[in-house]
Amino acid sequence: MRRMDLHSTYPGIMDLKWRAKRRLPKFVWEYLDSGTGVEATKARNRAALDQVGFLPSILHGPLEYDLATEFLGTRYDLPFGVAPVGMSGLIWPDAEGHLARTAAAANIPYCLSTVASQSPEDLAPHIGPQAWFQLYPPKDEAIRKDLLDRARDAGFQTLVLTVDVPVASRRERQIRSGLTQPPKLTPRLLAQVAMRPAWALGMARAGMPHMRTLDKYTQGIANLPPTAHIGYILRTSPTADYVKWLRDHWQGPFIVKGVSRAKDAERLEHLGVDAIWVSNHAGRQFDGAPATAETLPAVRAATRLPLVFDSGVEGGLDILRALALGADFVMLGRAFHFGLAALGAAGPEHVIDVLRKDMEANMGQLGARTLHDLPPIRGLPPPSIQM
Repeated sequence: MRRMDLHSTYPGIMDLKWRAKRRLPKFVWEYLDSGTGVEATKARNRAALDQVGFLPSILHGPLEYDLATEFLGTRYDLPFGVAPVGMSGLIWPDAEGHLARTAAAANIPYCLSTVASQSPEDLAPHIGPQAWFQLYPPKDEAIRKDLLDRARDAGFQTLVLTVDVPVASRRERQIRSGLTQPPKLTPRLLAQVAMRPAWALGMARAGMPHMRTLDKYTQGIANLPPTAHIGYILRTSPTADYVKWLRDHWQGPFIVKGVSRAKDAERLEHLGVDAIWVSNHAGRQFDGAPATAETLPAVRAATRLPLVFDSGVEGGLDILRALALGADFVMLGRAFHFGLAALGAAGPEHVIDVLRKDMEANMGQLGARTLHDLPPIRGLPPPSIQM
């Protein structure tokens, strides 16, 4: 299908989402789309972004848009990238490969998860200087050193430490769906697979995915809770000393992901990190958190460091909202995986094109030629917790 045809049929991320739901087995859809608890945090992420408005501006004449930005010393053609998602290969075969190649071609970041279904070595031929590696913090120092060496040797230049997963969340929708880690095709799940032939054919060719990065560290480990995975056995809840250790051992940009409190941002700045990723894990870890759009302004006021934003982003207007609230860069996870599930290898490129066109259409309403021209926001509710 030609690109213009794709825009006629799938003009927005929501169109890709609903096609993805129709093409994925239920247990895979629940893995991708679910939050935790009653999904109140997931809903708050969306509702808070919807509260962020701009006053349209007129009499600017035709505009030529420049969406390029510099972040941590690298120039990107767009102010957004691909967030890490564990076990992407469960969504679509060679998901990480498709995402890495598309991001490299578009000159945007792709962030590989520690618990992805492909390893840093698998992706080494497909990445460029825009590749980031997300680290779930290993308890064992030898494993920690080895993971850093492997990421560096594969060509990943930016390290992202995730700090907001001290314990496994429950993710009740996933439990109800019958999904376990690693995935096991029980008769119940096979019945779901039989109803999704495109996904089933792809998986028959590629084989069921697993967390390849962790293979060398996980011999003899078994009997995990259904929503936990092998990474939970290896990881720890990091401390300030842990962050210092990583800062000393990683020679390159270092981002800490999963920050909501302004005081934590101040502390991380003193520890020497290069950027802070404001996130509530898209509502997948803790259902009592405020929306990321609510916490971002206070974090912005507390630190001079560059800020990354995620959680709840569903289009180009949301990217502009996050930038206007104080973010320097925006990352999306679900949106790119909706694209993969909906359109296969063509999906990630179409997602990028949809987001770009949506940004430009809304910048035209605001009279903003560049990202620096965005006007002040209107309508953000006050934070719902003490920062």
